[in-house]
Amino acid sequence: MPDRPVFIQGGQHSDDRGAIAFANDVRLDPVRRFYFITNHTTDIIRAWQGHKRETKYFYAVEGEFVVAAVRLDDFADPSPDLQAESFILKTGKPGVLIVPPGHANGMRALTVPNKLLVLSDLLLEDSSEDIYRFPAHLWFDWHLLKEKGHGQ
Repeated sequence: MPDRPVFIQGGQHSDDRGAIAFANDVRLDPVRRFYFITNHTTDIIRAWQGHKRETKYFYAVEGEFVVAAVRLDDFADPSPDLQAESFILKTGKPGVLIVPPGHANGMRALTVPNKLLVLSDLLLEDSSEDIYRFPAHLWFDWHLLKEKGHGQ
């Protein structure tokens, strides 16, 4: 398991039968559950959720998202000066972002419609006991990409 967020590039192939998108290098052995996130607008910011034990996997099924992750220095009182890493996930560019334990993650849709697949290595009960929430304004400017012309 990586100790920092890592994006595993996928690929795609089209022929007369249709198309296939893949990320063959992603190992999903520890996955225990999955869910989808959709947002009605590009103004919704879902941040920050931290986990000491949980690994999350993110894949854009529809649309485009910015997903950010930050390694927390203290789960009770993290420094406001931490720097998040951000990743653009979008359909047509297959790949999976893996966010390991010890990080907080957040996301914002850059397009409507949108759908983000999230996989987890913990069952819901275990994840609920391992969640730490922090204000969205910390560590990353969620509107920076929108101002540069991404999203709607």
